[in-house]
Amino acid sequence: ELEVGGDFHWVFALAARGLSTPAVFREFDRLGEGLDIPEPVADQAVLDALAKGDAAALAVAVSNDLQPAALSLFPELSDTLAAGRAAGALAALVSGSGPTTAFLATDARSASDIAGVLRASGTCRDVRTAVGAAAGATVLD
Repeated sequence: ELEVGGDFHWVFALAARGLSTPAVFREFDRLGEGLDIPEPVADQAVLDALAKGDAAALAVAVSNDLQPAALSLFPELSDTLAAGRAAGALAALVSGSGPTTAFLATDARSASDIAGVLRASGTCRDVRTAVGAAAGATVLD
C-alpha cells in the first residue's frame, strides 16, 4: 500500500483537441530509438515526497516519460505548461499521454489562482482542480 502523508492540490487543464494515445506511444518509441531504456522502477524520491506530504519535494521528483512525445505531436501544450508555471505551479507536466496537463500547487488558494490564470490564458478549453490523496481502487466482495 502506498503511504501518503497529506493532501496534494492539483490543477488540470483540458486541451482544445485530443491526442491519440497510440500515436504518442509510437512517437515515444521513435524518439527513444537506439537509446538504452532501463526497466521502470518506483522512484524513491516520489515515494518519499508522497509519504511526507511534501508538495515541493514531489514537484522536484515527478516527471512523465511520455511528455516529450506528447509535446512533439502537440507543441501548443508547451504554452499551457508555461502559463501554469508562470502562475506559480510547483510542477507542470503532461498527464499520461496527454493532452491534459497537470499542475501541482502549494495549497487550495494557489490551485484556485493557477486555475484562474489558465482559464484566462486561452491555452486550454477548460480547467479543473482536484485534491488528494485518494484511497484508490478497492476490491468489493
